[in-house]
Order: sequence, then structure tokens, then C-alpha cells
Amino acid sequence: MSKQNQAVKKTKKENPKLKEELITFAFTKQNYRLLIIGIVVITLGFLLMIGGGSDDPTVFSDKIFNFRRMTLAPILILAGYIIEIFAIMKRPKE
Repeated sequence: MSKQNQAVKKTKKENPKLKEELITFAFTKQNYRLLIIGIVVITLGFLLMIGGGSDDPTVFSDKIFNFRRMTLAPILILAGYIIEIFAIMKRPKE
């Protein structure tokens, strides 16, 4: 029997009206791992979005409209937010 269960039973003997409750955390190790992965994916998306400007302000640069900045980076950011929502909503296995 774990120390936690022993403490609950000891408290229950002292106060019989007290319900037997186990202390559990809302997030598990897997939740935190998914949260970190989501943050990394969001950061990667924002890093891919930067750059593409022109050194001379009078010259227009088409580099800002390439695939990486217009398509890939927003998809990564959106995927990161979806991972974050999933990490928060995922319940631990009982």
C-alpha cells in the first residue's frame, strides 16, 4: 500500500465523514512533453516567417512571397497551436 493511501486511510479513521480522495495532477509527463513540442513547432514557424526584406528601401523584393513564408510557416504555427490544444485537453490514462 502506498504512503499516500495510508495517509488517506489514517485521516479517514480520524474523520469518518471524509471521502477517500487521491491527489493527482492534471498534467502527466506526456502532457508536458506535448506542450514543449507544440511550443517548438510554433517557434519554428515564426522563425521561418522572418526575413525576406530588401536592404534598400526603394527596391521591392519578391522574397517575401516565397513558399516558406506564405505557406509553410503559417501551417507550422497552426499545427503548433493544435498540438497545444491537444496537450491541454488530453486526459491521463487511469
